[in-house]
Amino acid sequence: MIIELVLKGSFTSIVVLLGLILSLWVILSDPKSTLNRILFFLINLSGLYILLDYLSSFTNLSVATTLLRLAYGCGILAVAVFYYFSVYFPFHSRARIYTQALVLLVCASTCLLTVFTNLVVKATQNVSWGLMVDEGLLLGLYYVILVFVLMLGFLNILKKYSNSNATEKRKINILLIGIIIFALAQVIFTVVLPYLGVGEYYFIGDYSMIVFSFMAAYAIVRHGLFDVRLAIVRSVSYVLILATLAGIYASIAFAFSVVFNRGPASVEQTVIGVISSILMALLVQPLKRFFDKVTNRIFYKDNYNTDDFFARLNKTLSVTTDLRGLLERVSYEIATTLKADQAFFFIYTTAEGNYITAGTEHHKLLPKVDAILIERLCSGKDDIILVESLKDNHPVKRMMISHRIELILPLIQDAEVIGFLCLGEHKNSGYTHRDVRTLDTIADELIIAIKNALAVHEIRELNLGLQQKIANATKELRSNNRILKQLDKVKDEFISMASHQLRTPLTSVKGYLSMVLDGDAGKITDTQKQLLNQAFNSSENMVVLINDFLNVSRIQTGKFVIERTPVNMADLVEHEVNVLLPNAKARKMNLVYKKPKDFPITMVDEGKIRQVVMNFSDNAVYYSRENTDINIDLVVEGNNIVFTVKDHGIGVPAKQKDQLFGKFFRADNARVKRPDGTGVGLYLAKKVVDAQGGQIIFDSIEGQGSTFGFKLPIITPDQPDESSK
Repeated sequence: MIIELVLKGSFTSIVVLLGLILSLWVILSDPKSTLNRILFFLINLSGLYILLDYLSSFTNLSVATTLLRLAYGCGILAVAVFYYFSVYFPFHSRARIYTQALVLLVCASTCLLTVFTNLVVKATQNVSWGLMVDEGLLLGLYYVILVFVLMLGFLNILKKYSNSNATEKRKINILLIGIIIFALAQVIFTVVLPYLGVGEYYFIGDYSMIVFSFMAAYAIVRHGLFDVRLAIVRSVSYVLILATLAGIYASIAFAFSVVFNRGPASVEQTVIGVISSILMALLVQPLKRFFDKVTNRIFYKDNYNTDDFFARLNKTLSVTTDLRGLLERVSYEIATTLKADQAFFFIYTTAEGNYITAGTEHHKLLPKVDAILIERLCSGKDDIILVESLKDNHPVKRMMISHRIELILPLIQDAEVIGFLCLGEHKNSGYTHRDVRTLDTIADELIIAIKNALAVHEIRELNLGLQQKIANATKELRSNNRILKQLDKVKDEFISMASHQLRTPLTSVKGYLSMVLDGDAGKITDTQKQLLNQAFNSSENMVVLINDFLNVSRIQTGKFVIERTPVNMADLVEHEVNVLLPNAKARKMNLVYKKPKDFPITMVDEGKIRQVVMNFSDNAVYYSRENTDINIDLVVEGNNIVFTVKDHGIGVPAKQKDQLFGKFFRADNARVKRPDGTGVGLYLAKKVVDAQGGQIIFDSIEGQGSTFGFKLPIITPDQPDESSK
């Protein structure tokens, strides 16, 4: 009997101690959680029931009766707490308030009647297998209430199980099995069998608490129900080490007692004890490593090393600046490490509210309207949002459930929400406090990497937009350029045609005017002669202008041909100067030209060079100030003829010098001074000089005057023309 009590006491102590440790771990993990508080009281009330029942086994009958009444009171209170546990586990259900109040009232009343009256436990008496309870008047009702409240609790949990998602079901399964085993064992071995007269097995019901404790512990450490995994796992590991060492020592002692018989300690016993101590000391570390490995395999299948995870994540963040590629890589890394069935990012890309969503394969798509709901919930706070922490009627919780999202990490920088990281349901259990702390740790790094990639993304988008605009503009410019070329071609053709058509009648007009001036049509007065001279000069200018346009047209069409003949440049320049003298005198200007003697004969296109000389000299007359000299020089420098015309006129603006020899270009001050100019004279002059292997001479200062001229190589009549090759 004594051995039985000792063994029963040892097992009772283990059961109560395990329950106490488990309840402390639960309450310390989150003291503010209602569910944790309820489970704390449920475990300790059950443990107190077992302890009181054990203590009643070796006291006198009066004390035993009191202890059993207290035990029965704890039992009915534990059942009431279990009902409340079913209301809150694994999430708070909308149980009717009056039902909860009625359960509490009935169980509390039953407890009071049980503890302070003999209506439930009337007395106790010793029997062969222990103590037997003398039934009170309400003992049957006590059992009915106990079973009825237990059934209410089980029905609540089963109803939640059918309506739970996969993660919540995994949380319920193991703990529910432990509660069912404990409850059934209590009902069968402490109620039904004793009532039928078979009471010697009643202690099995009490000890079933150890089954519930281990099942609850496994649910906690395996599925992260209360996130006290590390403490429990290491405790289990050390308990196993101590149990193994104790078993080894007990085996050695037993073997020694068999070999040497029992009696006072001898030298051999002392030696064996020392050897056993040394052996156990040597086995501590190997056993520790072995059981650490075993417990890690059992309880840490989904465990991860945070340092390794941070290293992999940092490497991933530095691999690419492509925003979508970065988000997909990071989502895969986080989903793999945290055992999430999906992970994806929702990131705002521009101030206008555009966004990009990317993540693991087949991830859910978060609409913008749902993102706005999350943003309102955050309100500038970067706290992680867990679906189980939200109220059942919260719109964000309903949204998260519809998208199978269990966790949302807001990405906030300087009170600005740049996006969210969304994790789906946990594949094994649920997200622990360790997971939440890990995500909090990497949040800043994610924000920096995403902002950098976002900047690159926006630059790329801007570049693509600019490239598209440039491509469109280039296409438009090419189209316009083709149109302009066609228009230019039509214009050239028109100028060529008009010039040819105008030259014939002008030639006739000029001829008839010459005949009249020569007196072929009769005598004319001086006034008539003056008017006719002006008409003749105008027609002459018109012929020159038409020839200019024809030359421009020939240049455009590739029909501009240099026809060289032997020319005395000194005589050519003298003739053109004499033509301009009347006009210069009329404008009060002095043409200064010293004809050089014995000037070499050179091969040039006389008509075109004459036109260049006339253009430079005529421009000097038109753009010079009154009472100034226009110096015209013709010299030989080495193997070149150098012709220059220097005036003291309006000059050319510095900003327009580079454009001066362009087709149809005229400087701004020239337009004011001579509105009727065409802008083709200097263009043609340069083409003529370039075509004959020469160079244009030009120098000008605005407001002070200009120097125009050319340099031509001297080509003798018997010398081949190198410029034509």
